[in-house]
Amino acid sequence: MADLDRSSDDTSMDSREESSQLDSKLEFSEDEETLIARMYNLLGERWSLIAGRIPGRTAEEIEKYWTSRYSTGSE
Repeated sequence: MADLDRSSDDTSMDSREESSQLDSKLEFSEDEETLIARMYNLLGERWSLIAGRIPGRTAEEIEKYWTSRYSTGSE
């Protein structure tokens, strides 16, 4: 039983580490920010298409960046 408890703790630590890594990747260059804004105006919330234009970025990273930066709080 102790092994089961420990493995569940490991899983929660892994998700926290992934979240921390994702947060550190949310630092976008000025060029990336400009491109994201332009692409969003053209495509809307089609994050995978926007991510396809920015090497090394995922749709999830871009969506999280956009919502954290431009969220109106009316959700």
